[in-house]
Amino acid sequence: MIEPNRKGEVWVFAEQEDESLNDVSLELCTKARELADRLGVQMGAVLAGWNVRELSYRLIAHGADRVYHVHDTRLEHYRTMPYARVMCQLITRHRPQIVLYGATPLGRDLAPRIASEMRAGLTADCTDLDLGDYEDKRAKTTHHNLLLQIRPAFGGNIIATIINPDRWPQMATVREGVMRMGEGDARRSGEIIDEKIAFDDFDLAVKLIERHREQRKVNLKGARVIVAGGGGVGSKDNFKLVHELAGALGGAVGASRAAVDGGFIGKEHQIGQTGTTVRPALYVACGISGAVQHRAGMEESAKIIAINWDKDAPIFSVAHYGIVGDIGKVIPMMIEAIRERGTTD
Repeated sequence: MIEPNRKGEVWVFAEQEDESLNDVSLELCTKARELADRLGVQMGAVLAGWNVRELSYRLIAHGADRVYHVHDTRLEHYRTMPYARVMCQLITRHRPQIVLYGATPLGRDLAPRIASEMRAGLTADCTDLDLGDYEDKRAKTTHHNLLLQIRPAFGGNIIATIINPDRWPQMATVREGVMRMGEGDARRSGEIIDEKIAFDDFDLAVKLIERHREQRKVNLKGARVIVAGGGGVGSKDNFKLVHELAGALGGAVGASRAAVDGGFIGKEHQIGQTGTTVRPALYVACGISGAVQHRAGMEESAKIIAINWDKDAPIFSVAHYGIVGDIGKVIPMMIEAIRERGTTD
């Protein structure tokens, strides 16, 4: 166990694959920069891999003061144990006070292993991070500037704030898309520190024989327009209207969990607490009641249009424009209006 280091840096694990940074790493850099500035400490990023040193400059542009770079052929493709060894040795060596990971499949695999080895706490799937004080009434002490790790709990019915005053580093995985990615400043300067890691035979016991990657079927995070359908659509056949409206608007198709559980569309289209978090320029919610779990994944969209027969549906509380009506009638009217406008422009 590492003792709390109040002057320790704020770190981001820079997730990369095939020499390309995952967007969530850059999103976390923006947040980590904010936290480091408030704490008055440096912000660092750990970049491990093979031939990825050039990615250090993007991390510096997005806020890193130091990039801890580990260059090793054994890190060319992700394997749990070698990457965990990298993080554990660097954490022991440099003693950061906060370490952030993306709540991606890779991050969800790696972070718990590190937490177990370091005997540190870990909060999974955070949707927000902040700093605050905590008064320990039993010990009659106050801990200042702890990381407040904020995430939905009990099926999204409450928001829990989790702290870790004793066992550091304070660690969390953060959902993709919930933090805003900064523009980045290529003029920023920072330090690239080349680190050496000692691996043992146990770390390298798993061999990568063959690698298969399935292409993502839909890119909800990158879509400027999303038309999403919910359980109120009624059936898989009726969901074709959602596809048609998305086509007319040149957007992607999303869905609530109710629509996915109903078999109307695949899980890769799911938006919300247990799906993808999105921030499109336009979000059209069709037959979505607007449960808190769904709103958590889309309420920061620039413009939200909600279509629902229930005028009291919670979705209207976050919508900029609301249409009370039957989607079977409203959507065809919208498609017709969009197409007519297209022919007259």
